[in-house]
Amino acid sequence: MSISDRAIAIIAEQAVLEPSDVSPESTLEDLGIDSLGLVESIFAIEEEFDISIPFNANEPSQSDFDISNVAAIIAGIEKLVAEKV
Repeated sequence: MSISDRAIAIIAEQAVLEPSDVSPESTLEDLGIDSLGLVESIFAIEEEFDISIPFNANEPSQSDFDISNVAAIIAGIEKLVAEKV
């Protein structure tokens, strides 16, 4: 499974949706993920990929990790995974 597929699976699980219902353009708000769901998603992503997402990810102006939509989250995960190597 690719990083993208794994991330979408995690986000879909938090949104109680099928992965096929999650598109790269979807925002967490579109998917019905609230602030608690966001925190749970971040923890699940960190565990799945063995990365640490910046604590201020929910403040885009102060973080390199963008959570504005699914594609941005995937890009952020890919960047953090690449930096681990």
